[in-house]
Amino acid sequence: MATDICDIRNQIDHIDDTILDLINRRLNLAKRIGELKKDSGNRVVDSTRESEILRRLTSLNKGPLNPNVLHHIFIDIIAAARAVQASQRVAYLGPEATFTHLAATSHFGYSVTYVPQPSIREIFSEVEKGACDYGVVPVENSVEGSVRHTLDLFFESDLCICAERYQPVSYDLLAQEVRLRAIKTVYAHSQALNQCRNWLNQYLPDAELKECSSSAFAVGQSAREKQVAAIAGCGTAAIFRLEAVASKIEDFSRPPTRFLVIGKEKVRPSGRDKTSLMFALTHVPGALAGALAPITDAGINLVKIESRPTRHESWSHFFFVDLEGHFEDGSIQKAIELIKPHALYLKNLGSYPLIGVGV
Repeated sequence: MATDICDIRNQIDHIDDTILDLINRRLNLAKRIGELKKDSGNRVVDSTRESEILRRLTSLNKGPLNPNVLHHIFIDIIAAARAVQASQRVAYLGPEATFTHLAATSHFGYSVTYVPQPSIREIFSEVEKGACDYGVVPVENSVEGSVRHTLDLFFESDLCICAERYQPVSYDLLAQEVRLRAIKTVYAHSQALNQCRNWLNQYLPDAELKECSSSAFAVGQSAREKQVAAIAGCGTAAIFRLEAVASKIEDFSRPPTRFLVIGKEKVRPSGRDKTSLMFALTHVPGALAGALAPITDAGINLVKIESRPTRHESWSHFFFVDLEGHFEDGSIQKAIELIKPHALYLKNLGSYPLIGVGV
């Protein structure tokens, strides 16, 4: 038996050596691509190419590797490839350990510099002035405050949507060790405590619960002290090198939060894309129906529509729509041209790879 185990471990070591060599060879090729991009003036991040890589590998995967694990492994490899091409700075709604931070790391990996910002407006500002290459902002179902402000800021900004990301709103219990009975104190933001109350009462009835200002503070306490745990978003353990004592401890599951990656460049078609538009209409009966008719007539899938009151004196509402397809598609371009006569204002917010909610 011992001989069999040693033989299998030797095979694993050999495979690990091969994987390491192949990753470094991949990074050297990525570095050469980075040099060519620099010569041609292209940006380092290519969301379409990255989406194509992940889709192709997912289709080739025969198991037992879980598709989500495959996704995370290659996100980090792609991030490392970006890092050898050029350093990247990504702004997000801070502090650390927020769901926006987790969405950012899920999309960009751990090889970029993350820059926390106190507000969504500051994220837009940092990217607009070039202090950061990209920003990550919540836009739907967020637990981190009003995200409709994100939509409002697109009216003022020239930035566009480069990618989307869905982040599960789920909590883990983090600590330095995995023995649940050793935990005497739990730190958490008030929101996290309230959402995990039943689990805490059942599994840690004698633990002292301490409310704190942020998940980052809670995680910091857990990292510094023994017998102390923190409640933070699922995936935080990898960032702070802690153990997940228990996962998905929230009392009720919630839908994932949608996040947007914002930047300055247009994203080329990937074959499965989404286009986001915003427009304002005259305040007359049938205006919205008239504006949406070209989309319906062209057989374009309307993924989402949302309205927001405007601050403009003569306009009543902005409408935000997500269409399935890319701006370069003839049907999308024709539909937009037919919408324009109905609109007082119309803006293309960007086309980007369509991501499933479960990804």
